[in-house]
Amino acid sequence: MNKMRNFLLKTVVHRRLPHLHSVRHACGEGRSGRGLVIGVYQKEGDKDPKLTPSGEKVNDRVQGKLTELICETKLTGRLGRGKVFNNIDPEFRSLAIVGVGLEGIGFNELEMLDEGMENVRVAAGIGARSLQEIGCTEVFVDGMDYAEQAAEGAALAVWRYSDTMSKRERPNIPKLDLYDSPDVDSWTRGIFKAEAQNLARRLSDAPANCMTPTLFAQATVDALCPCGITVEIRTMEWIEQQRLNSFLMIAKGSCEPPVLMEISYCGTNPEDKPILFLGKGVTFNSGALNLRPCKGMDEYRACMSGAAACVAMMRCVAALSLPINVCCIIPLCENMPSGMACKPGDVVTLLNGRSMAVRDLDKAGVVVMSDPLLYGQSSYKPRLVVDVATLGEGVKKAFGGGATGIFSNSHYIWKQFQSAGALTGDRVWRLPLWHYYRKQITDEMGYDLSNDGRGLACSCLAAAVLHELVPCVDWAHLDTRGTGLLTKHGLIPYLTVKRMTGRPTRTLVQFLYQMACPADQK
Repeated sequence: MNKMRNFLLKTVVHRRLPHLHSVRHACGEGRSGRGLVIGVYQKEGDKDPKLTPSGEKVNDRVQGKLTELICETKLTGRLGRGKVFNNIDPEFRSLAIVGVGLEGIGFNELEMLDEGMENVRVAAGIGARSLQEIGCTEVFVDGMDYAEQAAEGAALAVWRYSDTMSKRERPNIPKLDLYDSPDVDSWTRGIFKAEAQNLARRLSDAPANCMTPTLFAQATVDALCPCGITVEIRTMEWIEQQRLNSFLMIAKGSCEPPVLMEISYCGTNPEDKPILFLGKGVTFNSGALNLRPCKGMDEYRACMSGAAACVAMMRCVAALSLPINVCCIIPLCENMPSGMACKPGDVVTLLNGRSMAVRDLDKAGVVVMSDPLLYGQSSYKPRLVVDVATLGEGVKKAFGGGATGIFSNSHYIWKQFQSAGALTGDRVWRLPLWHYYRKQITDEMGYDLSNDGRGLACSCLAAAVLHELVPCVDWAHLDTRGTGLLTKHGLIPYLTVKRMTGRPTRTLVQFLYQMACPADQK
């Protein structure tokens, strides 16, 4: 028996997945470069690691070689750990065996996370990426009891931003398919959600000169109009006629003309009140006359990641045909220093007649969003308002990339977002919206509001400014300063290090699904 095992190990080239020593081997030759990702559950006590049902079928087909190799190579089924085996299956050139963690694991209340779903995303993502790296052009993925989450993890892991690369240097993006499962509908939903987040990643990661306000608007039209979504592009003349002065205060510092987009999706009775989203669309934020440090300034090309997430969310909502009405307003401009730029201390009168002092141009996000937020409420009469923006450094320092900060005047809306984040693995956490912070931005002499307030709680102060502009409707503000920009620390295994994340697109989609189909919630 030992001789047989030694023979197997000599004839099978294997490759350890992340955290283990790796040996590269080409997969593109023969069998059309087909690879398969199989899950293995972590061993408990004296029990050996257990293959998923699909994995057991493959093991039977290869006369038990898989279990022998798992035993011989001491795979334990620990989450994210595994190996790639080549040339042991007649159908697939390479098999990626990846640990899924403990079998039957579910919702963890302390973590506010469905760990079973998240473990499948991690395993599918690591397995698909490992097969991609050795040249597989078609990757089949074991559903591991969660076909939707397997699709999300795999599709997010293999995607790469390549728009600015030459065709010769562009990475291979393998075709993904579900293996040995009838749950094709769930797999398709997962692919839709992952592709939406990848759209947000592409928009956010583009260089600022390739994603100006005008180019962002064109990219939005190209992405949404084929889905039957209405996109209206408003130019400078219209913005001036509507007296969106706070938006223009920031936009006038750049040579790039501002654009305001109104996006509408009607999935139910047109008479039903819509949910209104507002996405901050500052396509490059230099800080204007309050110039930001030069080191790392290129990251602020993604200060429109809130707008990108909203556009991607709209595309996925249409793809899933959710029975809900959704409108989205996206103000697009650059925040640049120039002779025309807004000066610290300038005061602007908002649509509601209140005055705002722009004391810090580095915190221009709330200024850009103020008048569009008021315009959206008066035009659409929404039942709920949600804004998504990269605003305060405070939420980044508090949460890092672990969660998106959420501020809301509705406990019900907060609970819906919390539930959505637990299911998608892209969590949100509530921060205070107290009268204490309102006093710091309104208790001023000479004007009604300031854009920066007093004190160190920059994220809470920014939320307090926006809250002042939403007097009579349920509202939530998502601050994505820590989650929507570059992935630097605490890397999520199925995303890419030092690239834009596209978060929290899937959480927004899940939230809308819960609002559209409350009867389907358990």
